[in-house]
Amino acid sequence: MSLGLENNLENATNRLSLTDCQEEESDIVDPWNVQSRSQTGVDYDKLVERFGSSKIDEELLTRWKKVTGKDVHPLLRRGIFFSHRDMHTILNLKEQGKPFYLYTGRGPSSDAMHLGHLIPFIVSKWLQDTFDVPLVIQLTDDEKFLWKDLKVEQVIKLARENAKDIIACGFDPENTFIFSDFTFIGQCPQFYQNIVRIQKSVTFNQVKGIFGFGDSDVIGKISFPAIQAAPCLSTSFPFIFGDKKIHCLIPCAIDQDPYFRMTRDVAPRLGFSKPALLHSVFFPALQGAQTKMSASDANTAIFLTDTPKQIKNKVNKHAFSGGQATVEEHREKGGDCNVDISYQYLKFFLEDDEKLKQIKQDYTSGAMLTGELKKLLIDTVTPIVQEHQQRRAAVTEETVDKFMTPRPLRFNSK
Repeated sequence: MSLGLENNLENATNRLSLTDCQEEESDIVDPWNVQSRSQTGVDYDKLVERFGSSKIDEELLTRWKKVTGKDVHPLLRRGIFFSHRDMHTILNLKEQGKPFYLYTGRGPSSDAMHLGHLIPFIVSKWLQDTFDVPLVIQLTDDEKFLWKDLKVEQVIKLARENAKDIIACGFDPENTFIFSDFTFIGQCPQFYQNIVRIQKSVTFNQVKGIFGFGDSDVIGKISFPAIQAAPCLSTSFPFIFGDKKIHCLIPCAIDQDPYFRMTRDVAPRLGFSKPALLHSVFFPALQGAQTKMSASDANTAIFLTDTPKQIKNKVNKHAFSGGQATVEEHREKGGDCNVDISYQYLKFFLEDDEKLKQIKQDYTSGAMLTGELKKLLIDTVTPIVQEHQQRRAAVTEETVDKFMTPRPLRFNSK
């Protein structure tokens, strides 16, 4: 990591933002926009270089397995989570028996989440189970009110609906706190105090440099980054951590990194450790990596509310193919797994490494046709969605209240 990244935040974020370099690089990546002109999607090697993070390499994965005594998650082994900040520090804490906690989030802009929204929560649950640490999940309903054409009452309702999907991922209720900004800020003075401390530590010019805000943006947007940063400070949750300053690990998609580059600059000045991060790649739309998934276009994604028939139709009709124009040509030349959406989705959700390797070999050689690959995807994700629907149906309003009530968690402070 470049020392200049956090010693001179304003210069570093201007230098590292892909948005500022879009004419040169063609990729645009910020917390609200992800665009790539390449069929294979964003160039993540360039993104790591520009953001100043570190690639997750075999050395880290080997150490991870040694420290935890468990296999690393397939999403790390396959490079879905590909970048990190200070993960070795987290493993040091584990070796030393010292505490840390997890933080991730969701912006509730629709009542139906899609498969891609599950990725940070799948890994967060695995991290929670592996390390036996508390997890806080922020629902940024205030952010969606500021950025979307939604009313306050709507986003508050969407936050609770999204909380049900998150709970259905199987989180431990004794070690998980879910909160919505609109509700929690009024309940916890310490959370708001940390928000204001962060706001006082970042200048308007720095926020413009990091996030690209302009003169016509409402002031709520300009002040919002401090709200997403505050959960990185453990004293924001006194009912869990008291006044102890505990390390934080954040699994998220890499488009959220600007928030935490800002936080990593501010945290030491407020007496906290810099938050560590695990970055994932972006989950592609059915139409390919160049297309943005949208809740207003149901055919761009597989939603957690979809029926088996809808999933089958979406994959067969809309999943971008890396195959050739004819069967004969495909048998001769083979398919391109780098752009084929069915294969890309299987990288996220097929658990068997050897089977995935064989699928890639067969499709690339032409032995497997696009229709066969699509069927494999349908057979893989349909039970995942159905099982999620069953778990979600069992989540009551009382269950949501329990997860969203500020309370002590199972926290070892030694």
